[in-house]
Amino acid sequence: GGDHTITYPILQAVAEKHGPVGLVHVDAHTDTGDRALGEKIYHGTPFRRCVEEGLLDCSRVVQIGIRGSSYDPDPYKYCWDQGFRVVPAEDCWRKSLVPLMGEVRKQMGGKPVYISFDIDGLDPAYAPGTGTPEIAGLTPAQALEIIRGCKGLNIVGCDLVEVAPMYDVSGNTALLGANLLFEMLCILPGVKTM
Repeated sequence: GGDHTITYPILQAVAEKHGPVGLVHVDAHTDTGDRALGEKIYHGTPFRRCVEEGLLDCSRVVQIGIRGSSYDPDPYKYCWDQGFRVVPAEDCWRKSLVPLMGEVRKQMGGKPVYISFDIDGLDPAYAPGTGTPEIAGLTPAQALEIIRGCKGLNIVGCDLVEVAPMYDVSGNTALLGANLLFEMLCILPGVKTM
């Protein structure tokens, strides 16, 4: 629900209970900007704010599907400087993400992990109902591989953000978002599935 700003206070609460957490972040954008229109808190800054407050275990942050426009000439530098693993969308094109998720699982280990899924991580052909669509994104099948690849991790929370109903003329984005949230609920620790 909402834009990606909501993840910042959620991670404040999660870190209060669990300490710094690992993050599996699916998005077209890194959301590590410093400010926009003079504001330090907006949907393009939450993960920079989280780093500044020590809410993330930066050695266990993976950003998947990153691509498109940026306000920074070197949009990945901040992330790399923090120790994040950035997986650009082009590294995902035309392949299964099962092997990537095997690597992510090793990186996350048994410590607490949060999943933050921006619907614009998917190509707008599948999810047009978002405020910042970027072409050449992930497919729904790859989204399922990412989420299902997190099963068995110590997941302490998750979100799905940036669905914008006013841009979702067909309702496909809402349908996709609801299904992805269902999939996230199914992989939470202690949930039994068939």
